[in-house]
Amino acid sequence: MNLSPELILSIVAGYFVVLMVVSWWTSKQADNADFFIAGRQSPWVLVAVGMIGASLSGATFISIPGAIGAVDEFGAPKLNYGFSYMQTVFGYLLGYLVIAHILMPLYYRLNLTSIYGYLEQRFGFFSYKTGAAYFLISRIIGASFRLFLMAIVLQKFVMEPFGIPFWGTVAITIVLIWIYTFQGGIKTIVWTDALQTICMLTAVVLTILAIGNALEQDLSGLISLIQNSDYSQIFFFEGGWSDPNNFFKQFISGALITIVMTGLDQDMMQKNLSCRTLGDAQKNMYLFSGILIFANLLFLTLGALLYIYAANIGVEIPTRTDQLYPTLAFEHLPPAVGVVFILGLIAAAYSSADSALTALTTSFCIDFLDFEKTEKPESEKKKTRWIVHIGFSIILLTVIIIFNSLSNDSVINELLKIAGYTYGPILGLFVFGMVTKRQIRDNYVIPICLAAPIVSYLINNNSAELFGGFQFGFLIIALNGFITVLGLWAISYENIHTEELPV
Repeated sequence: MNLSPELILSIVAGYFVVLMVVSWWTSKQADNADFFIAGRQSPWVLVAVGMIGASLSGATFISIPGAIGAVDEFGAPKLNYGFSYMQTVFGYLLGYLVIAHILMPLYYRLNLTSIYGYLEQRFGFFSYKTGAAYFLISRIIGASFRLFLMAIVLQKFVMEPFGIPFWGTVAITIVLIWIYTFQGGIKTIVWTDALQTICMLTAVVLTILAIGNALEQDLSGLISLIQNSDYSQIFFFEGGWSDPNNFFKQFISGALITIVMTGLDQDMMQKNLSCRTLGDAQKNMYLFSGILIFANLLFLTLGALLYIYAANIGVEIPTRTDQLYPTLAFEHLPPAVGVVFILGLIAAAYSSADSALTALTTSFCIDFLDFEKTEKPESEKKKTRWIVHIGFSIILLTVIIIFNSLSNDSVINELLKIAGYTYGPILGLFVFGMVTKRQIRDNYVIPICLAAPIVSYLINNNSAELFGGFQFGFLIIALNGFITVLGLWAISYENIHTEELPV
């Protein structure tokens, strides 16, 4: 079998036909309530499976396997070397417990569609809009980057032979997402994301089996190869805080990342809020956590085997290690693996991008257009929602094209760091609101939340000099949130009506 662009394109087209059928089936007679929270009727098992794909994304699909053997110019392990990423995953579990037993009960008790509505009830107008605005910035940049990585691979191996320019590849990608989400929204995504999660994990499993066949090893033989390799170490305790793979640094970072980027993120929580009851949403979180451990072990197993296979056949590791998986899949493993890789990558990228687009539309409609407070007819709101959905599709297209025009990894990485900094103020606002009973002068929130990421950025850039070589890494979220809390305390006062606080 020859892995021609025509063959890949036909398989990808068939994949999208399936998504369109699912979209048609789930979006029949869908209204705004279905688009935003699926009428709160989503099966919790389905939500749990679908959240895996949204959590991992296309970036994870190619980056985590590549990171497992990445070293710097001195041969020292980089972040997430070996199986050290599992330390972060164990931290995720703590974060999911916090979400299930502290944040979700709050969201359900307040009957929220947008989780940032809590900030309005707790503090006021400016806090509410600030939290929602930071989410929009974070999600636009994050979703664009994930689609950008997927579009690069799709362009090189599928679209380029047909003479389609990069912007055309991106446009086709986003149009397809828009088509199967514009009507049903989260009601559709709950089903399509579950399907895409299954496709992604199947692709990983089939690639592992293909490598085993190429190395003439069964499952036990592959496990032995990994155990005897340089990549099998999970826990790193000896390197100290300056070690990027330090256990405590990774574990704490994992918990904070989960709380902020799942529990305080409209994109991830929207699926949970579509469950019938709080109990269902909590069961979804437990199942999701268990599947996530298995999924990450699969990705790390794949990563170790990619490095072992590359060494076995004498292939040089690419400078950008996230190119290792596609390079081996297309150029060295059987052609079927290339097809599986493309399907897995598209499934991973689309399962995060479609929910991101829907969450952006939801947040803007609820948080800035006040859909829940206006008395406009349902048909008029639906028309406005379509326009907003198209608007965010165009924004994602524009940002991806900007990424591509930069052609500078360091600049793109800095933009991603900036997007990460925007979660700090959201964390600070929620922590201050839930831990203290003090009220704040709401009109001063915007300068506080603008200053906190800037101060955090300056401290992080000089942390090695200031703290004897210590680097924050993902812990920058904690610093950012802490600075925000300090700022909020400075503009706070004692609230004599504590019984009215939504905490």
